[in-house]
Amino acid sequence: MSGNIQERIEQWEKMTREVPDDMSWYSLAEAYREADRLADAERAYGEAIACNANLSKAYQVRGQVLIQLGKNDEAAKVLTAGFTIAAQRGDGMPMRAMEELLKSINAPLPQVAQKGPVAPAVDPKDPNTIVDRRSGKPGTRFDRPPMRGPVGEFIAAHYSKETWQEWIRQGTKVINELRLDFSRADHQRVYDNYMMEWLGFTQADADAMGKK
Repeated sequence: MSGNIQERIEQWEKMTREVPDDMSWYSLAEAYREADRLADAERAYGEAIACNANLSKAYQVRGQVLIQLGKNDEAAKVLTAGFTIAAQRGDGMPMRAMEELLKSINAPLPQVAQKGPVAPAVDPKDPNTIVDRRSGKPGTRFDRPPMRGPVGEFIAAHYSKETWQEWIRQGTKVINELRLDFSRADHQRVYDNYMMEWLGFTQADADAMGKK
């Protein structure tokens, strides 16, 4: 994958024009932030949230960028909304990060009940159906994990085959846009990170489920 940040920005700008979804906007925002184009990054994170209001990590990083831009009042609103969503969804790591950011600008924490990590949601009336964590809708349950290890187990326990197929289509675009070579471990990590961001979980989430 090219280390040229401007090339990566152009690649993701192209993807937001062709497929303006949460993943493409979030990826563009990350590239802008890496290039220190903070105002552009903040706008792109906002577009990602507009596509997927449950993308708690985007609230976290958007709030951080707004603080860097000296816009603490706007940051407080974004972080309060994101903290609430993360708490309701059981997204522990973004929630804790947003708590620290709110404290750093002396903003109050919203009073919201925190859920534990999201549990597998198999329909008791139909063991072949699962309530998908990303969409919140029923879908077809995996009969076996789509990949090895804790990440594959987590995906099988929380996501439907339909959502996985949607990621495969998105992931193909990531591979093509970033010219990923899976013979390289660093490129495989890039792909895995995009996959987990898009699905909405972390390696820590997967490892924690595996320890239960």
